[in-house]
Amino acid sequence: MGRTPVSDQGDQPPDEPLEHHKTADGAPRTGARRPEGVPQDTGDFHVDRLAVDEPLLPARVHRPADLLRLLLGIAGIALVLALATFAHGTTQGLKNDIGQGAGAAPPLLINLAGLASSVLVLIVPVAYAVERLIKRDGLRIADGVLAAVLAHGVSLATDLWVAEAAPASIRSALTQPLANGALSAPVHSYLAPVIAYMTAVGMSRRPRWRVAMWCVLLLDAFAVLIGRYTTPFAIVVTVLIGWTVAFGTLYAVGSPNVRPTGQNLLAGLRRVGFRPVSTMRAEDPGNPEHADRGRRYLVALEDGPPIDVTVVDREQQAQGFFYRVWRRLSLRGINQRRSLQSLRQALEQEALLAYAAIAAGANAPKLIATSELGPDAVMLVYEHIGGRSFDALADEEITDELMHSAWRQVAALQSRRIAHRRLVGDALLVDRSGNIVLTDLRGGEIAAGDVVLRMDIAQLLATCGLRVGAERAVAAAVEVLGPDAVADSLPLLQPIALSRTTRATLRHLARERAKREREAVLAASQAAKEAREAREAHRPQDRKALRAVRNAEKSAEKRALEEASEEALEEDLLAQIRRQVLLIRPTAVIEPAKLERLSPRILISWIAGAFAAYVLLSQLTNFNLGDVINQARWVWVLVAAFFSGLTYVAAAMSLLGFVTEKVSFLRTLLAQVAGDFVKLVAPTAIGGVALNTRFLQRAGVRPGLAVASVGASQLFGLGSHILLLLAFGYLTGTEHAPQISPSRTVIAGLLTVAVLVLVVTAVPVLRKFVVTRLRSLFAGVVPRMLDILQRPRKLVTGIGGMLLLTGANVMCLDASIRAFGGGDQISYAGIAVAFLAGNAIGSAAPTPGGVGAVEAALIGALTFGGLPAETALPAVLLFRLMVFWLPVLPGWMAFTFLTRKGEI
Repeated sequence: MGRTPVSDQGDQPPDEPLEHHKTADGAPRTGARRPEGVPQDTGDFHVDRLAVDEPLLPARVHRPADLLRLLLGIAGIALVLALATFAHGTTQGLKNDIGQGAGAAPPLLINLAGLASSVLVLIVPVAYAVERLIKRDGLRIADGVLAAVLAHGVSLATDLWVAEAAPASIRSALTQPLANGALSAPVHSYLAPVIAYMTAVGMSRRPRWRVAMWCVLLLDAFAVLIGRYTTPFAIVVTVLIGWTVAFGTLYAVGSPNVRPTGQNLLAGLRRVGFRPVSTMRAEDPGNPEHADRGRRYLVALEDGPPIDVTVVDREQQAQGFFYRVWRRLSLRGINQRRSLQSLRQALEQEALLAYAAIAAGANAPKLIATSELGPDAVMLVYEHIGGRSFDALADEEITDELMHSAWRQVAALQSRRIAHRRLVGDALLVDRSGNIVLTDLRGGEIAAGDVVLRMDIAQLLATCGLRVGAERAVAAAVEVLGPDAVADSLPLLQPIALSRTTRATLRHLARERAKREREAVLAASQAAKEAREAREAHRPQDRKALRAVRNAEKSAEKRALEEASEEALEEDLLAQIRRQVLLIRPTAVIEPAKLERLSPRILISWIAGAFAAYVLLSQLTNFNLGDVINQARWVWVLVAAFFSGLTYVAAAMSLLGFVTEKVSFLRTLLAQVAGDFVKLVAPTAIGGVALNTRFLQRAGVRPGLAVASVGASQLFGLGSHILLLLAFGYLTGTEHAPQISPSRTVIAGLLTVAVLVLVVTAVPVLRKFVVTRLRSLFAGVVPRMLDILQRPRKLVTGIGGMLLLTGANVMCLDASIRAFGGGDQISYAGIAVAFLAGNAIGSAAPTPGGVGAVEAALIGALTFGGLPAETALPAVLLFRLMVFWLPVLPGWMAFTFLTRKGEI
């Protein structure tokens, strides 16, 4: 990478020491520095020497604000088109009103406005381009030309779509009949490029040019509207297309980088009265955690001690924009800082927090000056505090007194209702006297609420606990804050309330902990296997005695595996902190506070649900419920209800077949009925597994074995599902052929699976991921499967239950189809393929019970299999009514009964 020296020493060689800077009496000036190093009081603090070796700033940056405007433009275009589609009467009335008003306008005025706008719409952009080229800013002009070309292409594509494929309502809203009988252009192919050009070149930041350009555009819009050459909606769509394409271009190719360089920083310091000698970058510029905190510099002065300078520019300020937006949407009861602040607001907030922290009695850097560095950056000047960050200390250097100092600073802030909001290791600076200094206050909050203040305590508990353990971290907090304040923070001690770096560290520790647990279980399993092989030669030959010895060995091996698994279990850090606090305050509330308003799963569920509702509603537009009910054959409805009830017996068999312990069949049957109520509030694959695991644990099965039993059942179910899908798919593809020949669908599926397997085995990252997951699966499930294989009756029960479950569901769907007269229009194999495919999609769908996804998949599969759509729709709705909606009330009753009895 190219590098450029930044110093205030003219042509002085960069590696030459600066010791020749002396006062008149020959003594070295205070603050004179050598660029090879930093003052001794910085300890191990990392610096990137800007005075001699600053990395060149990137020529272009991708601004999140441009992406946001791109998305808003797309949403605006979609809104206008939706309005044109669903509010056809309003759009037509607006167009007629403008047409009537245009009839009263003098033709001379219309012609003059059209002529003037046609000339000026070309002259103004060209004049601005000439001015920018004279000032050697041709890069922006190139961006504008590219955006204009793309906007012209999008305009032509939109015109073609409206003319050939758009609905009639959209065509009517965007076009107008002309005098020659043709239709006007839906999008003005000359106006959209001009708007894209003026947006991309940044004319909005030049007030005079902005006013001139918008006057020309408004004049042009007036001329074409009054002249009845276009419609209001066409003008709006044209503006939105130009605006959207411009910001899309800027985000794709990047905007010119206007960040201040080191020379700009030195010049800015001189303007506020400092006499800088050299400056050094005071953090790792490649660390993404520092991306939104501004660039920090250590500046040496001619006539005083060094100073710390933080430079905040628009690009760095926008870093983490989407993360902040997501936190603002997903967390309830917490005031997040605004996602987009002006530079002035960011400067004032950090200055206010710096003054407030010192006024509260906390150790914080003293702010001594602020200034702008041009239109796109500001700087804050602090007194220099030498030291090392908390993260840079070795574990043995973190003493109880040091943690007491950190907690005293937090107590001082909280006494004035000030929240830090980021008490991680790199925000805690240990000065030369061994005291903690709070830095990075720009994300803090004045007059903070109780929840935010308690989050600070929870965050510092986690920060200290990661370094010294839960016991010492809690003891230090209690020593300073008292047990009540620490206990009150426990409901906020949850990952969602902690910083990104802390959550990432906790996830890393959890992966390491799970790896150690798996290795312990695998080691115990290997040891048991070796011991069993060693005893093979000494077994008795008598069959009865041999069976007794094998049962005893199996029980001993099972106990050894369970003990190894339990011994390997480790508490996570947050659980350890809660336990330590409970030892001091046994009555403390540890139930996590509900902070999460919106999670990715909920968001995906909403999107999937909305899409499914759209699909179903579009199918129901021509669906007459009364006629369907009158035409239904109620005998087949009763048959469908019978097979729906049979599925619960089959589900209970498929679960108990993989449980060696004695469990009540009736209670298991009730648990399967209760599962239909759970599916109403959770995705199918998650709700059923969780309920069955909980039920087996309450029935006396050890937790590890309960999880293994449910996992073995799910694994066998997955295998049988895939085999049945392939088998019925093969039959579906060959049932109409004169001879048995391979189905193209099956061959394509097998080839796809083979390609995926080859890709996974060839890519090291994917191979490691799959092997790790399979190893963790087999570590617990395989021993359980081996136990089941030694009990043929259990194996037959489990596999038979799975086959019966699939068969009962297929027969229920077949009866639902026959209830509406479609029994002779599709084969059993086609019905089986439709059910298996719909069930697979429903298990993967994030919506509760697969609502929407299952219905859409079943209707599509049955229609593809030859069943008319007017029969497939009511048949699928009847099938889902039988297997999902009607069992909800019995499921709730069973769930309530089992909960009251302590069975789940």
